[in-house]
Amino acid sequence: MADLRLALLLNAVSPAVGGVLIRGEKGTAKTTTVRALATLLPPIEAVAGCRFACDPAAPDATCPDGPHETGAHASRPARMVELPVGASEDRLVGALDIERALSEGVKAFEPGLLAAAHRGVLYVDEVNLLGDHLVDSLLDAAATGSSSVEREGVSVRHASRFLLVGTMNPEEGELRPQLLDRFGLTVEVAASRDTDERVEVVRRRLAHDEDPAAFAAKWAAEEDALRERIAAARALLPSVRLGDGALRRIAAVCAGFEVDGMRADIVTARTASALAAWAGRTDVTTADVRQAALLSLPHRRRRAPFDAPGLDEDKLDEILRQFEDEEPEPEPDPEPEPEGPDDGPGDGGPGDDGPGGGQPPQDANGPDSPDLPGQRQRQEESEPAGDAGQEPSAPREAPQGSAAAESGDTPAVAAADPFRTRKLDVPGLGEGADGRRSRARTAHGRTTGARRPRGALSKLHLAATVQAAAPYQRARGRSGPGLVVRRDDLREAVREGREGNLVLFVVDASGSMAARKRMGAVKGAVLSLLLDAYQRRDKIGMITFRGADAELALPPTSSVDAGAARLERLPTGGRTPLAAGLLRAHEVLRVERLRDPSRRPLLVVVTDGRATGGPEPLVRAARAARLLAGEGTASVVVDCESGPVRLGLAGELGRELRGPVVTLDELRADSVSALVRTVRNTNSRRAA
Repeated sequence: MADLRLALLLNAVSPAVGGVLIRGEKGTAKTTTVRALATLLPPIEAVAGCRFACDPAAPDATCPDGPHETGAHASRPARMVELPVGASEDRLVGALDIERALSEGVKAFEPGLLAAAHRGVLYVDEVNLLGDHLVDSLLDAAATGSSSVEREGVSVRHASRFLLVGTMNPEEGELRPQLLDRFGLTVEVAASRDTDERVEVVRRRLAHDEDPAAFAAKWAAEEDALRERIAAARALLPSVRLGDGALRRIAAVCAGFEVDGMRADIVTARTASALAAWAGRTDVTTADVRQAALLSLPHRRRRAPFDAPGLDEDKLDEILRQFEDEEPEPEPDPEPEPEGPDDGPGDGGPGDDGPGGGQPPQDANGPDSPDLPGQRQRQEESEPAGDAGQEPSAPREAPQGSAAAESGDTPAVAAADPFRTRKLDVPGLGEGADGRRSRARTAHGRTTGARRPRGALSKLHLAATVQAAAPYQRARGRSGPGLVVRRDDLREAVREGREGNLVLFVVDASGSMAARKRMGAVKGAVLSLLLDAYQRRDKIGMITFRGADAELALPPTSSVDAGAARLERLPTGGRTPLAAGLLRAHEVLRVERLRDPSRRPLLVVVTDGRATGGPEPLVRAARAARLLAGEGTASVVVDCESGPVRLGLAGELGRELRGPVVTLDELRADSVSALVRTVRNTNSRRAA
């Protein structure tokens, strides 16, 4: 994973690059690699006693611990601060002691993780699972270089500039586009399929577990050499010349790939300069521009929903060839290999990259090779399925005479273009995870009332607190202008926002849906609903039914991309076991209620309402629907029936589920047809 190490080292050379997003399958040492970076970062100078790591050469004028006088300062290692996925907003940005602020009039501020990460590294494992309220605070700090806490007229602001590093498994969901763009570079990682490399990984891990001190001593010289090279590259960076020729190449590449905004140009320029400094040069070459583009552009050029990040290298080379006639640029100087242990890296054995990774090997596969990210990508594409973010290969068309062919199955057809759907939500008021679909009591949103705090006070309702304390001021001996407030007087705000739901799709893939135009339209509708679920921060699951039974094609997950991939490969044909699909949905929802009782489900049944197979298939389907309705499951039926003659079976299914029925045309947000906009509108029908 030399490209991963190189991306981290470039950020160590130039923190202005903007951090790294590491995408890959589980168990590929993403976290271990990031943590190793902290030991290689040069130490920083900070004002003595300042909790916010102010630079003594330019102290922050708004620092809560200031003003700082010229004087004592200390050198300390750069920090790597980890942000847990389940952290509270107060833990991230810091917290004010509201009780002391009201009763004593002092700003008692406890710094959060954004303060601790100032001038260091902020690491977020599983960053794609981070809550929206934390993402908003991260975006604000990354954009402004500062963090602020404001509560009822009391505000604290401090500097917060950090190197943002995140890891994620694409199978568990994607990042919000705004946060994705804040990462300077992105790399894809996957476990090696080479036997010798895997053996070396296991050997080193076992050696470390057996004697950590001896293992560290063995690699100490290598790490010292790497640390010195980072310091030398940092010192050289201000002397690197980014000429007009290099800038024109960067601009042409970014324009050619139609990236949004200008951040891509700036990050690519900074990365190319860092590459030159890392190689010990003062001139940026075309090779630097190419390698910088491969690291900085893949995650910025996603154009269509569910497109995987990537860069067309042939197109990149074609754009850069337009500048071949310009003045040639100097060749990079050869660099000596650092000396290490006899049996360590550089001995030609397997696993040469090791903890000293990022050193410039002499072959074309090292981290200084301009083609490295592209070579790595081509290697991964040539490897068998099972790499990060990849799904199993699509089912092949059944040969003539096979069992699948005799059962009437037809190959998967492409989905129609997705469209913007109307919003469907769950009735009532939930208390699930923050999202954008159904009404819920959340930590964010509009204030609807007040209550006594449950645990630590987080969101003060000032008016309710004053109202609770006011009748007792004389009894408490109030003599001055201040308000005498006690713990029992405090009230926290009750807020209403939106929650994310579990959207469970039950898709009819039977022979009655097998006509190509019809199934293509159905897949387009489900794809549109998947996109809507992604934007509203929902979990999704998918059940398909055809032939003799129903199948859980996608267990509930946050990875909407996985749902789109399964939908794309969905074949059709056979009978229509509608009852089996509904009963499988009932079982999945029962298990999910035990796992996550606060997340309310929304069942979306995509069918024409037909049911075949077994005795009385329509009767059994109606019983299964009543079972779901009896448990209060909110449902929507998407009627896929088409043609001049309609049986209206989907409408009968909707009545049994006590949910609205919409046609494919009515599902569109821009449709002029009348649509029952939410499941909530069916309450009157339930009452009747």
